[in-house]
Amino acid sequence: MTQKLLIVARWVVPVEPAGAVLADHAVAVRDGRILAVCPRAEGEARFAEFARIDLPGHALIPGLVNAHTHAAMTLLRGVADDLPLMRWLTEHIWPIEGKHVSPQFVRDGTLAACAEMLRGGITCFNDMYFFPEAALEAALAAGMRAALGIIAVEFPSAYAADPEDYLAKGLALRDRWRDHPLVSFCFAPHAPYTVSDATFRKLATLAGEIEIPIHIHVHETAEEVERSVAEHGVRPLERLRRAGLLGPGLLAVHAVHLVPAEIELLARYGAKVVHCPSSNLKLASGFAPVATLARAGVEVALGTDGAASNNRLDLFEEMRLAALIAKAVAGDAEAMPAHAALRAATLAGATALGLETRIGSIEPGKEADLVAVRMDDLEMQPCYDPVSHLVYVAGRQQVSHVWVAGRALVADGELQNDAFADLDSRIKLWQNALGARPRR
Repeated sequence: MTQKLLIVARWVVPVEPAGAVLADHAVAVRDGRILAVCPRAEGEARFAEFARIDLPGHALIPGLVNAHTHAAMTLLRGVADDLPLMRWLTEHIWPIEGKHVSPQFVRDGTLAACAEMLRGGITCFNDMYFFPEAALEAALAAGMRAALGIIAVEFPSAYAADPEDYLAKGLALRDRWRDHPLVSFCFAPHAPYTVSDATFRKLATLAGEIEIPIHIHVHETAEEVERSVAEHGVRPLERLRRAGLLGPGLLAVHAVHLVPAEIELLARYGAKVVHCPSSNLKLASGFAPVATLARAGVEVALGTDGAASNNRLDLFEEMRLAALIAKAVAGDAEAMPAHAALRAATLAGATALGLETRIGSIEPGKEADLVAVRMDDLEMQPCYDPVSHLVYVAGRQQVSHVWVAGRALVADGELQNDAFADLDSRIKLWQNALGARPRR
């Protein structure tokens, strides 16, 4: 059955062209794609037979793209707070994962993450975790768009025995699902301290053959950089360059501890950075040089990281923090203005994932991943600049409607999918299974 939908909003913020705000506009959607963006009167005349949704106090924006997360770790939210990265990982997260991670853990945790993300306007997420086939099942049940990580680490897990096993399983999954319209893939070597040079070289060869992004934590902490110098004689980014991984497909997640030459290197190779401000703050990893990266021409997207180190999957929070921290770090109130922060949460994330021709902006021909944000709540008044309010005032509680490829997944703030029906009871079962754990 042909789907025809006309969404009429107080403002349409298309993201592209940059800075545009279209007052009293309509977006026509047919069969999951954007057919037209036009003034309201024109839309009403041209598409009179389309089912109409009126959003007179709303801004319509592209679906938000969470360019880095570990969705299943939603089940670990709050289990080991207020610790630095390596203690958090080695003393708490990795032991818990070693005992509990399974396909069911990943499926339930990812479904919980999808519910949270959808209600916050996130329509696409880039995931890095064990059992990606279970994450894929959850994302499709939720109706979300997902980029799944073909992970690689040197240590064994319940999922795979060694790097060759991880890659073989991930590539087989990609072969089965590569043509699904809501699914894409990235290579996902965890980090320089968990992946060998031999595995990096193999990934470089594979990435050259199948041309998918490479998603990796890099330069997250000063300790990581120091360890690389001690063990390999070079900083992590130089290791990646020598292995052949630097290029337009590289998603450098965190990228906090960079010297000017490394920023220039990222720009020269066309690599992307995924900025995770909440996680960087919570783990005391530091402040990414976002304004300097942007001035150098490096595309900066936004990610939440996992709920275990954030502790929310909330890109409205990340937009606001990213904009504010960029100003403080640069000593420049004009650093990362509101339009740039919104772009980082939408089109920049789509670009990092190689999806910029399909999502990330509201343009004819693109898929209708759309989010309506209430702008008429009392705490949002007065509104002189809707983009400023989207970044500095609005929260995920203002999200009223969400569509992915034209399918309504949130309406009037409520999830529209019965896949989430018994999710709360499953989360409680996992909480009981993990049990109360000491923080130190």
